[in-house]
Amino acid sequence: MTLDELLPVRLGMLRPTRQPKHSAPAEVDRLRLKLGWANDLIRTQRVQIDDAEKRNDWRASCQAKAEELVVKLQADVDDLTAERDGLAEELAALKRRFAAQLAADANTYRITVPPMVRDTSAIEDQATCPIPVHTLWEALGLGPVTDPGRATTR
Repeated sequence: MTLDELLPVRLGMLRPTRQPKHSAPAEVDRLRLKLGWANDLIRTQRVQIDDAEKRNDWRASCQAKAEELVVKLQADVDDLTAERDGLAEELAALKRRFAAQLAADANTYRITVPPMVRDTSAIEDQATCPIPVHTLWEALGLGPVTDPGRATTR
């Protein structure tokens, strides 16, 4: 048997360990330090909130300007579309009114060109014949190579 088996309680367990008591001034200092950290954190977050609010205000002003510009451009588009439609109707009315005169002018001042006939009597203007295309083996009169050591028949 060992000594541990003989003793019902280990030696370390015989004496209860006491927690060190905190003194009041040390506790106050610790709490003041935590309070200082909390105040720093609150100040930092307030600065971040202020920055975020400034960014949101800037974005809102930019969005308002963009919406105002969109409304203005849409009004311009509507005005130009109405003007285009009016001009298209006016052009159609003028074409109907002057259609006979436009047709008469087109017939009077027409450009006529005789049909093109190509003169092939010159030797350089003769039609060409197909060009014979052969492989190099056929052009040299060689057959397929069956012996790699002998590439030509000469």
